[in-house]
Amino acid sequence: MKRTLGTCYYPEHWPEEMWEADARRMAEAGLTWVRIGEFAWSRLEPKPGDLQFDWMDQSIEVLGAAGLKVVLGTPTATPPRWLLDKHPDMIALDANGNPRGFGSRRHYCFSHQGYREESDRIVRLFAERYGDNPHVAAWQTDNEYGCHDTTHSYTSAALNAFRSWLKDRYGSIDALNRAWGNVFWSMEYGSFGEIGLPNLTVTEPNPSHVLAFRRFSSDQVASFNRRQVEIIREYSNAPTSHNFMGRITEFDHFKVGDDLDIATWDSYPLGFLEDRVGASEEHQRTYARQGDPDFQAFHHDLYRAVGRGRWWVMEQQPGPVNWAPYNPAPLPGMMRLWAWEAYAHGAEAVCYFRWRQAPFAQEQMHAGMLRPDNADAPALTEARQVADELRAAPDVSIIKAPIALIYDYDADFAWATQPHGAGLNYFQIVFDAYKALRKLGLSIDILRADTRDFSGYKLVLAPGMIYMPHDMKRALAETEAHVVIGPRTAARNADMVIPVPLPPDMPNFDVTVARVESVRPDMPMPLKGGGSFVGYREELEGSAEVVMTLKDGQAAIMRSQNMTYVAGTGDETAWKRLFSELCGKVGLETTALAGGVRCRETASQRIWVNYGSEPAETPVGRIEAAGVLFEKL
Repeated sequence: MKRTLGTCYYPEHWPEEMWEADARRMAEAGLTWVRIGEFAWSRLEPKPGDLQFDWMDQSIEVLGAAGLKVVLGTPTATPPRWLLDKHPDMIALDANGNPRGFGSRRHYCFSHQGYREESDRIVRLFAERYGDNPHVAAWQTDNEYGCHDTTHSYTSAALNAFRSWLKDRYGSIDALNRAWGNVFWSMEYGSFGEIGLPNLTVTEPNPSHVLAFRRFSSDQVASFNRRQVEIIREYSNAPTSHNFMGRITEFDHFKVGDDLDIATWDSYPLGFLEDRVGASEEHQRTYARQGDPDFQAFHHDLYRAVGRGRWWVMEQQPGPVNWAPYNPAPLPGMMRLWAWEAYAHGAEAVCYFRWRQAPFAQEQMHAGMLRPDNADAPALTEARQVADELRAAPDVSIIKAPIALIYDYDADFAWATQPHGAGLNYFQIVFDAYKALRKLGLSIDILRADTRDFSGYKLVLAPGMIYMPHDMKRALAETEAHVVIGPRTAARNADMVIPVPLPPDMPNFDVTVARVESVRPDMPMPLKGGGSFVGYREELEGSAEVVMTLKDGQAAIMRSQNMTYVAGTGDETAWKRLFSELCGKVGLETTALAGGVRCRETASQRIWVNYGSEPAETPVGRIEAAGVLFEKL
């Protein structure tokens, strides 16, 4: 498939006489796609029923006449002020009961029926008007679900919807009481109408209650999105998408993706380095102008799975942003590197956010492809270079990687519900494993948790998957791949209760977690031979082979046949030791990559990138700082 470039544009921000020149410059720069509309509700409907679509009609026509394809976003992330007057209780409440009010964006509760109907109405107006427009070649639903901690809402609307969700799930209140263990602390309910939301309790609420609420909240996001997609498909054959975010884990992206044609995500490597990667201060200084060498790649692979092979970067950082603790400018070449890395992982399109830097409001410090005075910004120069290279380069075809890493949003809900130690979380465990594999020069596929066919993989990883259904346990035990599980794999049942037999209770694998502990992160538990567990570890029993121990001799990693159990949260050295040994065992060649050098293998070439600020050597030659190197296979 042909790889393309694009940008995000806001015609409502600029005088109409600028649109034609903007469209011409976009096309001349080699851009194909332009996303518009996702924040424009107040200009499309300034008063209830006062529809002002003419300017949108004209902007789409101007862009299309320049040869550009439009991604039309539904404007439901920014309901106008008058809508709050009509539905004053539509705004979400946080866990402390504080309103998430008007004055920015995402000011709605997913469970509010009145807002859902208003959303249906504006989406239907969009779809009816533009569904067969030849210039509207794709759709985006809403914008960045879950951003700004907006998945969970503690309103009366959420409470009523949650009670209905629980009744559908459990059938009877007695079944719910048994499943949750509500005999503890006399928490038993007499009816579903007695159940509240798991906030404002004296001490921590029942973890089964919390996990159920997290699952319910995730399902509300998916059903909200599904309503929009169903309406759009009544009128349009163009593909639907949603732009997900980096390390937003409060809802199941796979369930949302099931209703979409394309998954997209918004990639901000420098901003994410500061507030989402979980990196040390030294690491943040080293990569302050480049971003973490693995964070973007992880999400590329994740959203390729969410989109079932079809995915884009809908917003690519174009320069300094406005929202991180610190907002440096990227090194020259990084915006090109980020684009090529996305293509190496299968992206169909990379769209820079945004076309022109806004001189007003919350994002006036966020760079664009143009400065506010219309002069070229560095992102436009690098985008032109990428466009030229794309015209000369062969298409990038993704092939199946030799390693599969299972990512389970439900496991993230469970870890967040009961982390057992400060700072412990599911995302970091999975990401640490991914990073260790990338540093060995390996390509990885990310799989959803309902995958049961692992044929073709040599290694399959399912670390930290707190609830593991029995059919998945059987599938992992029967696969020809070598499987890595733990810590906390199968540590709870579906209702967040410790199962008996004790975990992991895998077929033909005599390993039992006898006791667990979490300790301060400045108290590492050294492994014999190098590396440490940091923060969390489990005491193991059983007849399986001990392949790695703590320095005190206690089992740290045990193995039997095709199954390896890791009994703690390993540091970089621990993961590297384990994966180096396992790759040798299953016949995978590894290459220890120094610094910020990484690679991804495609059908015809291996694409190397250097996140370092200095040139580096690779097995196929020297690569410049912030550089890209293409190795033909």
